[in-house]
This record gives sequence, structure tokens and C-alpha cells, in this order.
Amino acid sequence: MKIYKNLFDKIIDLENLFNSWDEFKSDKRNRKDVLEFEWYLERNIFVLHNELKTRKYHHSPYSTFYIQDPKQRRINKATVRDRILHHAIFTILNPLFEPTFISHSFSCRIGKGTHKGVRTLAQMLRKESQNNFQDCFALKCDVQKFFDSVNHYILINILAKKIKDPDVMWLLKEIISSYSTKKSDIFNKRGIPIGNLTSQMFANVYMNELDLFIKHKLRIKNYVRYTDDFIIVSQDKNYLKKMVKEIGSFFKKELNLNLHPNKMSIRKYFQGIDFLGYVVFPNHILVRHKTEKRILKKIQALFKGYTTGSVTKEYLEAAFCSYLGVLSHANAFELSQKLKNDYLLWVKQDYFLSK
Repeated sequence: MKIYKNLFDKIIDLENLFNSWDEFKSDKRNRKDVLEFEWYLERNIFVLHNELKTRKYHHSPYSTFYIQDPKQRRINKATVRDRILHHAIFTILNPLFEPTFISHSFSCRIGKGTHKGVRTLAQMLRKESQNNFQDCFALKCDVQKFFDSVNHYILINILAKKIKDPDVMWLLKEIISSYSTKKSDIFNKRGIPIGNLTSQMFANVYMNELDLFIKHKLRIKNYVRYTDDFIIVSQDKNYLKKMVKEIGSFFKKELNLNLHPNKMSIRKYFQGIDFLGYVVFPNHILVRHKTEKRILKKIQALFKGYTTGSVTKEYLEAAFCSYLGVLSHANAFELSQKLKNDYLLWVKQDYFLSK
């Protein structure tokens, strides 16, 4: 394994911090906390740099809010200066871990993503079923409360295998220990916050241990993962049942995690394999029914928001194009046409109202 030293100065380098600010602010220009930080930008960046250099830096507390995505998720928002530091850390460290990740890990990686993950699964299913001439099954699993359950001690030890810079490890410990969940106890602190850029990297580093176990120890070929959702494909249903026990044992022993007991399933290919908002069948891919309903609900809310002035025309158009993009990866002609017709109706209505 390749190890890395002398990384701390690269992370706290002023150029890296200012570049991280530019990346961070790109889609947040009009937010109050961002504007306040920018008002004294140079002073704020230099203070952050000096605190890091003298190891006086401490991560600030988080503010908390909830989103529906589609289920309710708790988002923990760090301060602007902490998020700039998260970007700076990610810029230097993520490229070091990226080459260690397997090709079928699709979460938060350049050139990967949900759509490529679904296409890869579809290709895998077609190949394993010999174009649907053989029975084929898919084992689908996810981790019970993954982000809340990540063990700090285990995560730090995984990071320390590759990073041999004590200053960087001090900084990573400060970031990781800045947050914990109710799953923590006096012996083990747990949890990484959804919302931090560093959490995306930590999640991939943590779950890469599973990927390596799957590929090198169990020698499973047909495997795809997105964050804590993963699927294994095989012609042998009993083999997949056996893998559940192997993987569950690995999780408990090595990562201190549990498979979600209510989210494990083994389905035949022709029944449809649900993954990342899509359902993969032998001859087509559909958008999950819940995803359809959510898109229609959000589009209607956006139209309503535009008429009341809370949503700009530019934002509405961008969101509409984004949803059409989601549908373009599935056999969703009728739903796409409905959205287009609704949009044209809205455009006409908007035109006459503006007269």
C-alpha cells in the first residue's frame, strides 16, 4: 500500500484555501452566512490558515435542519469557514484514495454517479442471465443507519493506514470528532454528518473495506455499490443467501455495522431490480413509482412557487430540465410528455398573465 507524508502544508496552503473558497461559494453566492464571510474574506482565510498552522483550530458546532429526500433526513450544516476547510482537505486527500476504490463503486466520484451505476447493473444482469435465457437473481442490501453508525476509531485507523502525516491525522480527528450521534457510547463515538464534503470521502473510504472484502476475499464479480446500498448478482439463489451471512459477519467484526434487516431482498431479474430510483427489467428500465410521484409533486410545487414569486424562472427551468434528464435514463416516454405538456401549458399561462 502506498503511504503519504508531508500533506499538511498542502492542505493549509493559502492558495488551496482560497481555491476551496471559490469552489465552495460557486452555488451559494446569495446566502447570508456566505456574504458575511466574504465581506472580510482575506482576514477570515488568513485567520483560518494561522489557526491551522499553530494547531489552535477547533471545528465549530453544527446547525441542524431536515429535508425530504424522499424520506426525512437530518442535515448537519457546518459554518462557512469549516466547510471551506472540508473542501481544502477533500482537494488534497481524495485523489490519494480514489485509485484504491473499485470501478463498481459509484457514489460521489467523478465519472460515476447514479445513472452509470444503474447502467452497469443492467449490463451485469443481462450478462449473468445470458440475455434472459438463464434464471438470474439479485441480492440487494443496505446498511442500517449508515451515516449515524460509522465508528470513529475504525474510520481513523483506516485513514491512518495510508496517511502517515501526524498533523493531517490531528486535523482529521478534529473533523471526525466534531460530530457524534445517539448511537455513540463512552467507548465508541459514532456518526459522520450528512452534508459535509469530507463525509462523502469518509463514507467511500469506510465502505471501500467492504468492496475489497467482496472482490478479493469472497471473489464476487457481479457487485455494484452506491454509498451503503449494494447489489450482488448471481444465477444461484442459495449462493446469495450464503453471501448475506458472510457479509453480515464481516460488517459486525470489521466495521461495527449492521445490515438493515428489513431492506434485504433476493429477487428474480424478471420481477425488476430496484436500485437508485430506477427498476431494471430484462428489456427495459423504469423510474420507481415513488420517484415518479415525487417528481410530479416537486414540479407542481415549483410552478406554484414561481406564481407566488418564491421561485425564479431560471431556477424553475433548470429544475425542469434536470427532471427530464432523470427520466431520459429510463423508459418513461409518457411521463416525460406529461411534464413537457404541463410545462408548455405553464409557459402559455405565464405569457398571458404577463400581458
